[in-house]
Amino acid sequence: MDSLLAYARRQDRADGLAHLRKRFVGADTDLVYFDGNSLGRPPVAAIERVERFMREEWGGRLIRGWDESWLQLPYEIGDRIGRAVIEAKAGQTVIGDSTTVLLYKLARAAVDAQIARDPQRREIVVDRDNFPTDRYVLEGIAAETGCRLRWIDVDLDRGVTPEQLAVAAGPQTALVVVNHVSYRSAYLADAPELTRIAHDAGALILWDLCHSAGSVPVHADRWEFDLAVGCTYKYLNGGPGSPAFAYVRDDLHQALRQPIQGWFGTADLFAMGPEYVPAPGIRRFVSGTSPITAMIAMQETLAMIEDVGMAAIRAKSIALTAYAIELADEWLAPLGVTVGSPRDAEERGGHVILQHDAMREVTARLWQRDVIPDYRDVGGLRVGLAPLSTSFEEVHRGLDATREVLREVLAERAGLGTGTPRG
Repeated sequence: MDSLLAYARRQDRADGLAHLRKRFVGADTDLVYFDGNSLGRPPVAAIERVERFMREEWGGRLIRGWDESWLQLPYEIGDRIGRAVIEAKAGQTVIGDSTTVLLYKLARAAVDAQIARDPQRREIVVDRDNFPTDRYVLEGIAAETGCRLRWIDVDLDRGVTPEQLAVAAGPQTALVVVNHVSYRSAYLADAPELTRIAHDAGALILWDLCHSAGSVPVHADRWEFDLAVGCTYKYLNGGPGSPAFAYVRDDLHQALRQPIQGWFGTADLFAMGPEYVPAPGIRRFVSGTSPITAMIAMQETLAMIEDVGMAAIRAKSIALTAYAIELADEWLAPLGVTVGSPRDAEERGGHVILQHDAMREVTARLWQRDVIPDYRDVGGLRVGLAPLSTSFEEVHRGLDATREVLREVLAERAGLGTGTPRG
């Protein structure tokens, strides 16, 4: 047994979260799953919960379910996310629409409020490597409101730094939008410092927590976040397309008017009145009928997070990514691979990106072998490690397969095929 495999097995034996792995569908198979930061594995109990909901609540109670529990479910689950995942007091977090729709709602509401307060504030600050949806949404809002986008050019191996934001944010800034963890490099932004800089400039800040919620501790209230959006199908294991969550600091509820006015966000839901009157509190940021069935599965992972705590999850995440980097240095660097994620754990989220111009082909071949990373241009194989369901030995097997496949691809490029010279 090689020393790196022996280390992995020792880590798995000592892992305080190892018992949770068996709670996920497929974790007992030979498949290596490196994409938990895009779509998490389903918990076994989530399947049972969804089936029970469909038979007993939907099938048994029918429309009575709205009065009995469903109307409150988006706020109850939102408060659980607030308490266990992002450290926000009750009444500030809600489960709602897709990430894209919630980003639009909060960003547009923030920009409108800032322009109303000061018509000179018509800049939205965003970096060029921000997640595409965020950039596209903000481009649309800028066109709708007559605002300008103030772009920050960032190092693709990192993300927005305090020094960069201090230059970009100023008296014309309405809103700053930042990814807490970069979707490409896993760079972990200095959230409290960036928030302070935005506030010192008189701007509001909206945090995209999609790649940190459930992997990296967030202290939304302590860090004085204004707004945040995060998805639930990655580390929260809500399932494909499960609804996102929105956080709005409570003192902003009355100040912001969300732009997609629907009956679920009205003060009296069943008044069916002639005009829209927004509800008090976080409910005013809801629009249409809540996607109840789609928010059932995530409750199982929330229960696990409540049980073990984000500190333990973060500790394992750091250990997993550090081990992946160690394997990459040992096995892949001699083949020309570079690590495109920060090596300092304090600056790194829950995934690692490995750079080589052959990685698109390597990723496709790995999928055929039941090793599932994902690919991000340019030349990045992304290794996403979900602390609740990923083992250290799984990381070893996956990167060993990556080494083998990369060797094959490089040999073919050199005209050697599988090792037999071509005539």
